[in-house]
Amino acid sequence: MQNVTPENRPLPTPIDPEAAELFAAEAPETANAPTPPHSSATSSTAVRQNAYDENQIQVLEGLEAVRKRPGMYIGSTDYRGLHHCVYEIVDNAVDEALAGFCSNIQVTLHADGSCEVHDDGRGFPVGIHPKLGRPAVEVCLTILHAGGKFGGEGYKVSGGLHGVGASVVNALSKRLQVNVWQDGRVYQQEYERGKVLYDLKVVGETDRTGTTIRFWPDVKTPENPDGIFESGDFQFNILKVRMREMAFLNKGIRITITDERTQPPTERAYHYEGGIREFVKYLNKNKEVLFPEPIYIEGLVGDTYVEVAFQYNDSYQENLFSFANNIHTPEGGTHLTGFSTGLTRAVNDYGRQFKLIKEGETNLKSEDVRESIAAIVSVKLREPQFEGQTKSKLGNSETRTIVDKLVYDSVTTYLGENPSVGRGILERCLGAARAREAARKARELTRRKSVLESASMPGKLADCTERDPAKCEIFLVEGDSAGGSAKTGRDRMFQAILPLRGKILNVEKVRIDRALGNNEIKAMITAFGCGYGDDFDLARLRYHRIVCMTDADVDGAHIRILMLTFFYRYMRPLVEKGYVYIAMPPLYKVTKGKKEYYVYNDAELEKLFTEIGRDPKPEIQRYKGLGEMSSEQLWQTTMNPDTRTMMQVNLTDAIAADEMVTLLMGDQVEPRKEFIEENAKLVTDLDI
Repeated sequence: MQNVTPENRPLPTPIDPEAAELFAAEAPETANAPTPPHSSATSSTAVRQNAYDENQIQVLEGLEAVRKRPGMYIGSTDYRGLHHCVYEIVDNAVDEALAGFCSNIQVTLHADGSCEVHDDGRGFPVGIHPKLGRPAVEVCLTILHAGGKFGGEGYKVSGGLHGVGASVVNALSKRLQVNVWQDGRVYQQEYERGKVLYDLKVVGETDRTGTTIRFWPDVKTPENPDGIFESGDFQFNILKVRMREMAFLNKGIRITITDERTQPPTERAYHYEGGIREFVKYLNKNKEVLFPEPIYIEGLVGDTYVEVAFQYNDSYQENLFSFANNIHTPEGGTHLTGFSTGLTRAVNDYGRQFKLIKEGETNLKSEDVRESIAAIVSVKLREPQFEGQTKSKLGNSETRTIVDKLVYDSVTTYLGENPSVGRGILERCLGAARAREAARKARELTRRKSVLESASMPGKLADCTERDPAKCEIFLVEGDSAGGSAKTGRDRMFQAILPLRGKILNVEKVRIDRALGNNEIKAMITAFGCGYGDDFDLARLRYHRIVCMTDADVDGAHIRILMLTFFYRYMRPLVEKGYVYIAMPPLYKVTKGKKEYYVYNDAELEKLFTEIGRDPKPEIQRYKGLGEMSSEQLWQTTMNPDTRTMMQVNLTDAIAADEMVTLLMGDQVEPRKEFIEENAKLVTDLDI
């Protein structure tokens, strides 16, 4: 479901079965209609009419701060920042597609640790910049905030809003090489940590156009202590998810990613003429749908191009993803609000018109209408206003009105022309409303009035004395026996213990009103104090470490995935903010003489035997459950911050995460069976 990173250990290379991928429209060229991204307008006449040359490149500031504070530009220097560099270069190529000049993008992971991105767009401008007297391509790659996206006509729509992508990647690369195919010539220049190695030169002739950027990330090693990245290991599995997402969002583009580090090379190609309609079908591929084809809406209002596709399914969760200029906005924004309000108004008006919502009954709420929906909302606009460098939320106020009206008018027309679909949607939404009311009543039993009213906490909770959430952690412990050991062995100052009896309900298969009838789920909601669903408030969370501590066997793994499914569906910010952890109790205790060793897997056991020898034969104890450990052993191996190993649950990609949750925990048996059969060979330590 999620990508899991061991605390204080390097990120492991993820498994790459296609089914286990982990957590990744065209722009208007005229005032009247959008131009497809796969337009073949690449003739010299077209290029002259859509001038993108050295005069379009505007300079704002230099590069010095990038290497000093890389996190400000790429978020982090771990695997996320490493892959962000790839996204920045690919985004530049997609911008060419949005402008109508690129139809093919090729991403290649080379065996020497470099990543190459090639596109068949117009090519970086190579003329001399009028103010700086240097080739425009060099200016773009060596000066921060230099590009065709700051007031010029180089791009009308751009995902790389801040214009820092190419230059930042250059600054953080040990080496970068750019090749430009333009005006019948092939140009080349190379850089080292952002510094020019030689002047732009002609290295050949050509009859095509395009750009190739190949970069070697600057990785920190003992030989290179001033490096930037913790690792230079590009994860094919992560990158291909993002490439597929970009292909969905830009119908007609073909994006190919090849991993030459494997033998034979691994390749995936993504091309979707249906665009986000196919995206919605992909989201629903393991679910029963309410009607066969997604409802599709598109429109151009001024400089804002809107695409929406949605379809209802048999689940009980909303699956709604929004994008602005191809950038995923996980916190939504005005475009998502406009979709939600427009759809809700249209459904309520339809229900009133055809007496499906009776006189005297209250209107459906937005959350009722969004239940069971899979939707993509994508907008392309000239001047997007994102909140922060991470672009997690769109702020353009006019976008809400545009999307609201477009969705309302289109859905109203569609439901009027398709009465059977309209009735099916209304019945689904009315069922959600009844469940919401039942959940509201149940919620009153679980809501904590204040963090100081410990009397409202579950009776089995052993709370901690610290009241600063940032210093507190709660262990969700499988079984009363292990819970007793954990309560005795813990540090009462900052560690709380909540024993859970048996397996919690699988929330993927039920509505929230039924989930709230489960005692263990109610206990967790009450203990956390932050609510759930639309009422979730991260500011009220009482613990910033929520630790799933289950037995190291099949049942323990099942209980853990049930908890993670609940967190993902109803408390997703816990996962997104990195507050959820998995305890790693040892599998073995090895005693040789007077020394004791705790071992966490079979590979570590063999390594230990190599170090300590097998003569005389060590005593080996295989732990079947947490309850077999004394309180002191549990503390030293699993709970003591100085000696424990924990895994932090990270949400690398929400779309892939949702796919895995549905696959593993949903009602469809056949896809899950296929997944198990395909991946059974990867299981090396199964305890039955």
